[in-house]
Amino acid sequence: MNERLLQYIWQFQHFRSVSLLTWENEPLFIIQPGIPNSNQGPDFLLARIRVGDTTWAGSIELHIRSSEWKHHGHSDDPHYQNVILHVVWQQDMELELPFPTLVLEDKVPKLLLKKYQDLMNSGGFIPCEKHIGGIDPVSVLAWKERLLIERLEKRSEQVFRYLEKNHQHWEETCWWLMAGNFGITVNRSAFESIARSIPLNIVARHRNQIHQLEALLFGQAGLLENHFSEDYPRMLQKEYRFLKTKYRLKPVHEPVYFLRMRPSNFPTVRLAQLAMLIHEGQHLFTRFRESVSLAELRQLLDHTANDYWHYHYVFDEPTAFKPKQIGKQMTENLLINTVIPLVFAYGHYQDDILLKERAVDWLTGINPEQNALIRRFVNLGIPVLHAFDSQALLQMKKAYCDEKRCLECPVGDRLLNRKVV
Repeated sequence: MNERLLQYIWQFQHFRSVSLLTWENEPLFIIQPGIPNSNQGPDFLLARIRVGDTTWAGSIELHIRSSEWKHHGHSDDPHYQNVILHVVWQQDMELELPFPTLVLEDKVPKLLLKKYQDLMNSGGFIPCEKHIGGIDPVSVLAWKERLLIERLEKRSEQVFRYLEKNHQHWEETCWWLMAGNFGITVNRSAFESIARSIPLNIVARHRNQIHQLEALLFGQAGLLENHFSEDYPRMLQKEYRFLKTKYRLKPVHEPVYFLRMRPSNFPTVRLAQLAMLIHEGQHLFTRFRESVSLAELRQLLDHTANDYWHYHYVFDEPTAFKPKQIGKQMTENLLINTVIPLVFAYGHYQDDILLKERAVDWLTGINPEQNALIRRFVNLGIPVLHAFDSQALLQMKKAYCDEKRCLECPVGDRLLNRKVV
């Protein structure tokens, strides 16, 4: 037994409550078990019980052992002056309390405890992997909706932290997040640092000159420090030295990486594509939040790096002709991980429910991510039709399954209480 399970049992009254007696052998009837308290003080507030012929209203405190009341010093704590019932798993110490004690050890179905133990001891992909495929699809859908909102709200917290750092500048925040996303997983931190090192007002001054944008990005990434043989990188090098001095730019000390990466994801290619996106799109955040369809968003992101990159993946190494278009997969990555979270965060910031709903709805029009984790869910019989589903399942895996928070998951709740009597 642990406190989380005990609180779950009490909150949802998963114990035999017929002819209930307190430890003091008085009849007890639970009128209202109370609401969980996430702040200092008793575990449940606003509870109501009837002991004998007397109705009590107040708080309820839970402990695994009754002695914990004394060990925690609750009798001297004013936060616990309104307690009306002490609920414990085991009574290991007689306490002279002004309210009754309820012992649950012999009142909780053994089957529930066994199922919980099985979930906690599971070493599989997710604790409930042997059973989740049989859960009512309607329940799974409702849970996905809740998970998705939770994930977007978590992403919003990151947006708000960035806004605090740049004086509530939404376009600047968009610039930081978009740049980081272009770096994909390996170079995300470095790309974001590059964006932070070049204020958006400087970027805006040079957005009409693609070579100047590339000079700023490649230079701050440390990619213009070699001795080049081709004219284009030499021209960027010269341009960067001038701009670095003019704006007193501080170098970024995070390296970018090429190893074990497909050429289309090389940081040179991604920085060139990012430069073209800025070159072609002014006030990107404003245009994102004013868009009414996925087609508009995709068009805003549909760009190809300049002509030099048609024949290169890195400087000074010519290759066969291949335009470096951002591509469908990268576009959908940008939509899922930057554009939609930004728009949702703005809707939350402005208390605009329709904008938040639009952001959520966009995810149903985007293909789900294709990765090993999502494939595991598919193999368990969980439908993954679009990014709405895949994003929800990623949240479930990271925030609930990996943390064994089965008691807070409707799937876990269904499994624990199926045929429990």
